[in-house]
Amino acid sequence: MNFTPLVNSKRQLAAAALAVVLVFFFARGLWWSDKTDARAQGAGGRVVPVEVGKAERKFAGVTHIDVSGFTGTQADDVHALCARHSVGISGLGYYPNPLDPDPVVSGVAVNHLKKVIVAADKLGLKNVNTFVGRDWTKTVDENWPRFLKTWKPLIAFAEDHGIKIGIENCPMSFSRDEWPGGKNLATSPVIWRRMFSDIPSKSFGLNYDPSHFVLQQMDPISPLREFKHKLFHLHAKDMTVHPERLNEVGIFDFPKQWHTPRIPGLGDINWARFMAAVYEVGYDGPVCVEVEDGTFGATLAGRKQALRVSRNVLEPYF
Repeated sequence: MNFTPLVNSKRQLAAAALAVVLVFFFARGLWWSDKTDARAQGAGGRVVPVEVGKAERKFAGVTHIDVSGFTGTQADDVHALCARHSVGISGLGYYPNPLDPDPVVSGVAVNHLKKVIVAADKLGLKNVNTFVGRDWTKTVDENWPRFLKTWKPLIAFAEDHGIKIGIENCPMSFSRDEWPGGKNLATSPVIWRRMFSDIPSKSFGLNYDPSHFVLQQMDPISPLREFKHKLFHLHAKDMTVHPERLNEVGIFDFPKQWHTPRIPGLGDINWARFMAAVYEVGYDGPVCVEVEDGTFGATLAGRKQALRVSRNVLEPYF
């Protein structure tokens, strides 16, 4: 396994070198418009990753690889940048809603996801991580025909490019605009079994984040053995559920009212037990630290401290 801080700015790329084997790069930007792919010209007029959209991502802004028209030369530039900082890339991530009820929004998401897959292939990567999506106003069963219509060709497209699609298990149900169903179907083992049965592909699996099971009052270790062959990528993120807040507002209030995302070791997950289970099932892929912990603030110094603490918690397991 590889210990992997997930970083979100170009400057953090250098900072993360103190604790990193691999880096998980975002290829997202503002997902609802291809025009949001900002470019910066490097030597010879070549495109390099740039920091954009600070107002659109809470933690450290948005840094992405512009995958529109991504070329082999641009891939070389990305690899050169990583080499200068002694880091690598575990996968490209793009997290839109491909099942948004607005066909314009979902169409942009699907088309851009294909560009991310092509870019991952050009970079010589194996993983692209994303959400299945969901029409949050409908049940799982009501979403299912559109899920199949959308995702069967997407997985076939990924297969053609030698890319594994890892679906993150985040419910995407935190606030009023995501109520009641959330914006991602792939949240639980019952749904995963149905999903992988209906689209039986070796290129279709999970980008598993144990903190999302804590949010759902589920055991984060429980699915590892059954889905060990579908574990393509792991997020190392923790979660604190506040019982005192639940006693006030109840579990049916919006989750933002009673939980806090944390870095590994500062939340409710027992990382010794979790990592023991990860080893027991034979997982040997990236373990990528995702920093969404407001405890450390929004500065570069705070992000670096969050990575140091995460490293110290997880280092004994690598």
